[in-house]
Amino acid sequence: MKGTVIAVCRSEKTGTKKEPCGTGVFIEDYGLEGDAHAARGIARQVSLLAEESIDKMQGHGIELHFGDFAENLTIRGMELFSLPVGTRLRVGGEVVLEISQIGKSCHSGCAIFQAVGSCIMPKEGVFGRVIRGGTIGTGDVVAIMKEGEEGNHGKRG
Repeated sequence: MKGTVIAVCRSEKTGTKKEPCGTGVFIEDYGLEGDAHAARGIARQVSLLAEESIDKMQGHGIELHFGDFAENLTIRGMELFSLPVGTRLRVGGEVVLEISQIGKSCHSGCAIFQAVGSCIMPKEGVFGRVIRGGTIGTGDVVAIMKEGEEGNHGKRG
């Protein structure tokens, strides 16, 4: 299973939607450079969301844009939430992300929940740690790493 990065997004402040930025520098054990949610030593350094998940919410009649769910990476063609925690993803030629959490509690005050009465983040939002840093840009390929592949160190994938 492979996917494609269709948006890289960041925000300078927490509590705001992220804005597409085209490319971003992902720093090992930190997250996306310039993003308010990046921090060393935490499990949720980077957030990922499948375009297909966003499409489900648009089916409720709400207009959405990349970054509206505060995702750093929007991926097309991969059912991210079905991957087990510990799966490593190679993004582009150099970046390695490890899935650290599937879903997060959605506070009932978020704008999307207020508009449609539901949100995809509790079940379909995916979070990861940056294992190997580098640059990620729109159009980069996302692939599940195989066990023993360089940068995987025996993790499932």
